[in-house]
Formats: sequence, structure tokens, C-alpha cells
Amino acid sequence: MKNRKHDTRWMVGVAMFVALQLVLQLTGIGLIPLPLIRATTLHIPVIVGAVLLGPLAGAILGTVFGMCSMWTATTAPTLLSFAFSPVIAAGNTGVAGAVKAVWIALGCRILIGVVVGWLWIALKKVKLNDLIALPVVGVAGAMTNTGLVMGSIYFLFAPEFAEAKNVGIEAVLGLVMGVVATSGVAEAIAAAVLVTAVCKVLLRVLDQTAETEKQK
Repeated sequence: MKNRKHDTRWMVGVAMFVALQLVLQLTGIGLIPLPLIRATTLHIPVIVGAVLLGPLAGAILGTVFGMCSMWTATTAPTLLSFAFSPVIAAGNTGVAGAVKAVWIALGCRILIGVVVGWLWIALKKVKLNDLIALPVVGVAGAMTNTGLVMGSIYFLFAPEFAEAKNVGIEAVLGLVMGVVATSGVAEAIAAAVLVTAVCKVLLRVLDQTAETEKQK
């Protein structure tokens, strides 16, 4: 009975975070257009969900993030949408390009939840204080997203990136690092603050709920 209650609560929790992601997507604040690439807030529910519900939930929420990214890149394309939309990538570079785009849009985002979920478990095992552990996983989640996505674009789509930006292939690394140093760092700082604030409250609620159930 307890396991069934736990499983139901877990599924409800995942569904709530998925709903939040869809709201962010539909309102346009989940993926915000910038001159070079879209900034995101969709990684925040992935990180928070992975902390509260574990790596599997994080992977599911990362999948939703990736699907939102692919949808946006396909329906509202920008210069770099070929790196996130298998449809556009297939038109430019064939099946191989589509597979690369799926990895960047979907695979990299799934790993956000997996990395954060297991990192949180590891930090709790060493009994790191939440006020330190939460910012760490927030930054780790955001940088996992930025590092994997931009690194994959560099290694998998450098010629297409250079052509899209009308620059030489030797300039691609500088542009990629520029994104990491600007929007990547900004997203990491925002994640550290938001994840700490939100998770601190929700973890307290979960602890109080667990205590109440023990007393029944």
C-alpha cells in the first residue's frame, strides 16, 4: 500500500512538472529567442524535478524539454534550427544530420535530469548542507545543458554553423564559447538561485508530509 501511494505521488509529481514545462512552452518563455541561439527556462523544472523525484523523473522531464525544443526549432526556425530540428537537419544534411539534431535537442536534455538526479543523491550521501548542494546542482544542470548542446554543435555541425553565420570554420569555436560565457553563465546563475529557492520550500513540505505519515 505504501509503495502504491509512493508511486502515485511520484507520477503526480512528474505530471505537474510536465504541465509546468508545457505552460512555459506555450507562453513563449520556455525558449527565448536571442541573436545566436534561444535561451531557456525549461531546464529549471527538469532540475527541480530531478532533485525532488530522482534521476528517472529528471530524464522524463528532460525528454519533454527536448521535444519542446524540437517543436520550436521546426515550427519557428532560426539560423541554427538545423541543430535542433531533425526535419530541418534532414533537409540540409540528410539522415545523419537528423540523428545529430535528435541527439542535441533530446539526448543532451535527457542527460540534464540524469546528471542532476544522481549528483543530488551523491551530495546527500555526503550530507552536504542544502544551501550548498542546491546551488551546486542548479549550476551543474544548467551547465550540462549549455556544455553538451554547444559542444555537440561544435563537434557535429561546425561547417553548417559557420555557413549559417557566414564566418570561417576557424571562428566557430569562438562563437560557441561566446554563447557559453554569456547566456550559459546567465542561465547557470538563474538556475542556482531559482532551484535553491524552490527546492528549499518543496523539500521542507515533503519532509513535513513524511513526518505526518509516520505519525498516522
